[in-house]
Amino acid sequence: MNAPTRWADLSWAARLLAVPFWLLHWLPLSWLHVPGAVLGELLFLAMPRRRRVGTVNLELCFPEWSAAQRRRCLRAHFRTYATCVLAYGILWFGSAQRVARLVAREGYEHYLAIKDQPIIVLAPHFLGLDWGGIRHSIDHWGAIVYTSTHEKAFDQLLSYGRARFGPPLMFRRTEGIRGVVRAVRDGASLYYLPDQDFGARESIFVPFFGIQTATVPALSRLAGLGNAKVVPMVTTLEGGRFVTRFYPAWDHFPSDDLAADTLRMNEFIEARTREHPAQYYWLHRRFKTRPEGEAKLY
Repeated sequence: MNAPTRWADLSWAARLLAVPFWLLHWLPLSWLHVPGAVLGELLFLAMPRRRRVGTVNLELCFPEWSAAQRRRCLRAHFRTYATCVLAYGILWFGSAQRVARLVAREGYEHYLAIKDQPIIVLAPHFLGLDWGGIRHSIDHWGAIVYTSTHEKAFDQLLSYGRARFGPPLMFRRTEGIRGVVRAVRDGASLYYLPDQDFGARESIFVPFFGIQTATVPALSRLAGLGNAKVVPMVTTLEGGRFVTRFYPAWDHFPSDDLAADTLRMNEFIEARTREHPAQYYWLHRRFKTRPEGEAKLY
């Protein structure tokens, strides 16, 4: 199924699911923190498998923390996650002016300095990533690579929201990189989400938080083939607004060492995660694929 980008493309299930989000979009973002916190606590209790994944991830990445510290971080993660989910109503039904007003941009000059060149926006899986991406699409034509089949109602709404102010070019991950590279060369700002485990066949093992981690090395290849600059961007929820931080474009990237380039990406994501540990997406089995001979971690 192609990614739905118009209201008419949505299934009836997606339209029905949209109703509570439409109602929520009338509320100020700051009012969503309380119901988000309550919902997050309920999800923390009601989702033992995801809670277990988050616990293992935090144990692996922050072994120096006490168990109590990790539990506090994970509970804060669930609360922020739930608040961000409720806030999708604003993203899907709020005006462009309102979305822009609710996203503060820091370091935006780094992007503007090279805006006339092919650009890949490196956007790790922090909880505010859709706010950063959709805010960016108001001002810049873009492209995104998606992994979902878009058969689920919520996934359809995600695609609808991401295309509201673009619409961006949308490429299924399984279609390869040829179309993506062409879009980058043609001037589309590629919003690239790099940090998920897609198995050993598509990945190389490089350290992430000191753990050999299956990582797709496509960023280096896309930058090279598209002759593109990489500008990292991280979006976090901070009080009554989201903050999108742009970082300087990477020099000397890509290099002639694919593993070194991929490690550089992981080290950047790790550094930003240490700055905002409760807002990195811990509920994904990031360390699922292990080097041959290693025991499973989940």
